[in-house]
Amino acid sequence: MLKRISRFFSKDAHQHNVGEHRVVPSDQHSLSPKMISRDARKVVEVLQENGYEAYVVGGSVRDLLLGLKPKDFDVATNAKPGEIKPLFRRSRIIGRRFQIVHVQFGRELIEVTTFRSNESKGTDKKGGSRRQQADSGVLTRDNVFGSISDDASRRDLTINALYYDPSDNSIHDFADGLEDIDDRIIRIMGDPATRFREDPVRLLRVARFAAKLGFSIDPVTEKPMRKLAANLEHVSPPRLFDETLKLFMSGQGLATFWLLYEYGLFDYIAPQVSAMMKDRNSLTGKLIEQAFTNTDLRIRSNKRVTPAFIYAALLWPSVQQLASRYRDRGNSPAYALSKAAGEVIAKQIPITAIPKRFTMPMREIWDLQLLLPRRGGHRAKRLVEHPRFRAAYDFVLLREQAGEELSGLGDWWTAYQNADEEKQHQMSKALGEPGRNRKRRKPRKPRVD
Repeated sequence: MLKRISRFFSKDAHQHNVGEHRVVPSDQHSLSPKMISRDARKVVEVLQENGYEAYVVGGSVRDLLLGLKPKDFDVATNAKPGEIKPLFRRSRIIGRRFQIVHVQFGRELIEVTTFRSNESKGTDKKGGSRRQQADSGVLTRDNVFGSISDDASRRDLTINALYYDPSDNSIHDFADGLEDIDDRIIRIMGDPATRFREDPVRLLRVARFAAKLGFSIDPVTEKPMRKLAANLEHVSPPRLFDETLKLFMSGQGLATFWLLYEYGLFDYIAPQVSAMMKDRNSLTGKLIEQAFTNTDLRIRSNKRVTPAFIYAALLWPSVQQLASRYRDRGNSPAYALSKAAGEVIAKQIPITAIPKRFTMPMREIWDLQLLLPRRGGHRAKRLVEHPRFRAAYDFVLLREQAGEELSGLGDWWTAYQNADEEKQHQMSKALGEPGRNRKRRKPRKPRVD
């Protein structure tokens, strides 16, 4: 107990760097080689047989220690990419900033990385530095190889700086990661401000893992997070889009969202919507909270989720607000919604580069929000046959769950889908034929010159 107390205060007093290399033998942890995928064990075995060091690393080790099922297994080694590739028949070198090797076994892909160093020394074949930083501190290139200790110092979180050797069932711990797992703490490696500047995505990873694992964030780690949130502007839009999928489609999207909001990170992911969120009880806050609640439930039930629906929900408040302004200027509801949707998406893409395969369904979901209330006559039957009907119907339910008043629209469509053909006809007929009472225009008289 005294050791843990002294350790806590010493870590609060200074940043956490790589410490003593501690080898934890098999009788002091819960892992066993059988818990590691056969293909990952094979990669480690081949590398070790050829004289290299090799370990299963990172998230898979962490998750297994927590009783969770890893989504994949990664291997780290002192072999360089050009030395790894010839050892495996189905392998290829990928990446520019980080060169790694992908080894394919059937459906499973094992990612193999070479130990890397934080040292700035070293040049490539063209004489350029292998490690380059922008003025903001962001690493733009990082291909300096090093030892296992060097590699551990580069890991973002202490709980990810764990190296497992299935050959002797030992864990190599360089930063008290095992104790942080026991204490349920998220702690950045090294000086937090420096590490966040090197790669601002680490800000998102701290929030994501804290939410995913239910861990608390170390005070020293969280101290610079709000101040450095603006550094997310240095992250490329395609990479930030990929990161948002990890944030929002992890099954812990709601908890992740509120951490992003608390630390000011959401301001740089969806600024148009963030500006509308006065508090959790605002209609915007309730809609986003309900969207993530529903998404988390679907993921935990192994149901399909799509980024198109998540982004449609995230950006809908901005679309509604802008469309209202265009309607106030005398534009038709359809034109106002279409113009607002285009502008909101155009502002979001430079931040998170949403691919067109998702922006098109988003717009269809939004367009159907105007059409679903117009369900009289034969329209209801045609709307049900629309390829985006189900998503648009779920979106109506979401809006109602968040507290938006839609005059029972969701209940009507629920009843309609559960009714037989005759009942559906009666329901539509009761609403009246759309446009029947409109006055016909009188034909213009031919002009006589």
